[in-house]
Amino acid sequence: GKPVVLDRPNPATMNSEEHHRVASEGVKSGCLMPLISRDRVLGVLALGRLTENAFSQNEIEFLAQVAGQIAIAVENALAYSEIADLRDKLAQEKLYLEDEIRGEMDSEGIVGQSSALRHVLQLVDTVAPSDSTVLLLGETGTGKELIARAIHDRSRRKERTFVKLNCAAIPTGLLESELFGHEKGAFTGAISQKIGRLDLADKGTLFLDEVGDIPLELQPKLLRALQEREFERLGSTRTKKVDVRLVAATNRDLEKMIADHHFRSDLYYRLNVFPIQIPPLRERPEDIPLLVRYFTQKYARRMEKQIESIPSGTMKKLTRWHWPGNIRELENLVERAVILTRGTVLQVPVSDLDNHIAAKPAAVVRDLNGRDELLRILKETRGRVGGSNGAAARMGVKRTTLISRMKKLGIDTRAVS
Repeated sequence: GKPVVLDRPNPATMNSEEHHRVASEGVKSGCLMPLISRDRVLGVLALGRLTENAFSQNEIEFLAQVAGQIAIAVENALAYSEIADLRDKLAQEKLYLEDEIRGEMDSEGIVGQSSALRHVLQLVDTVAPSDSTVLLLGETGTGKELIARAIHDRSRRKERTFVKLNCAAIPTGLLESELFGHEKGAFTGAISQKIGRLDLADKGTLFLDEVGDIPLELQPKLLRALQEREFERLGSTRTKKVDVRLVAATNRDLEKMIADHHFRSDLYYRLNVFPIQIPPLRERPEDIPLLVRYFTQKYARRMEKQIESIPSGTMKKLTRWHWPGNIRELENLVERAVILTRGTVLQVPVSDLDNHIAAKPAAVVRDLNGRDELLRILKETRGRVGGSNGAAARMGVKRTTLISRMKKLGIDTRAVS
């Protein structure tokens, strides 16, 4: 922390490049003044002269005072830059949260009492208190975002921001900017600095939906951000540290994408720390009546209608339908029904489903009972899968097919044997 006076450049104390540059300028003596403010070294003020022994004690004392003022100015500039960054981040976080609040004023809860859904919620309770990465797997429309929110709400980060990003909804060229942010002038059209979702989620949870749609060239940067907890904004050389809990979701077969060289295996292993398989609606038919009543009341309130009952015949047809679009398809149908209803009895356009129900293959009917039926058969066979008296033979499927199905449903034969 003290000034250093160099009467002549000494190649023994300088690297060759510095000595060559100083010698080529004809510098014969120098003075190095540390820039210190509040006991923190911010840099060094270096001065050179073309004569030897050029710095007197009075000049050194004067330069020390100058260095003190420069240090204060540098510290103020750094503080201003940090405050400006925080102000921008808070402004963008405010806008993001306002959008979230508007969306959550009518946010759906997790509705259902089936064993398949209870199994998922047990896994949520298990993993939520940790900071481990969670990978949600399941068909489109099964409610993966609701499960991601449940993980956040039951974690230590619940008081911080839950930030979501649908990777399939952002054009490929803009996804890097949306995720990591960019500096002003980083590319054509970047007229101002942008805070990325990763930065917004600092100390909170980042939910990456449709993570299988992230372009292959962007995957290494995401992997580094997850492993090292640091990244650079687009157009910046400054590394930013973040503390983010990641929840990812996809309806795609990532293992097949790896085999086809469309997804990096190292990123997959980093995401697949704690996978949770979300069951499709056809595997939780007992939840359909609850969901129908929930959505009916939700849209009846929104449209200021009084709907008091749902015909039992209608409910049976809805329960029999295999719902390829899952909960999203059911919700859309109920919303349309509420619009069409004139009195107090829900009028569901079941004719839209009749033709499909008649043509539905028997294999899908059998799968309606899903996890419950499989557990029952496994108990009867005492956990035996193969063989003439095993569960696979009873269900009329291959042993390997049944084992794969059990893995997806989180069933361990040791627990039922």
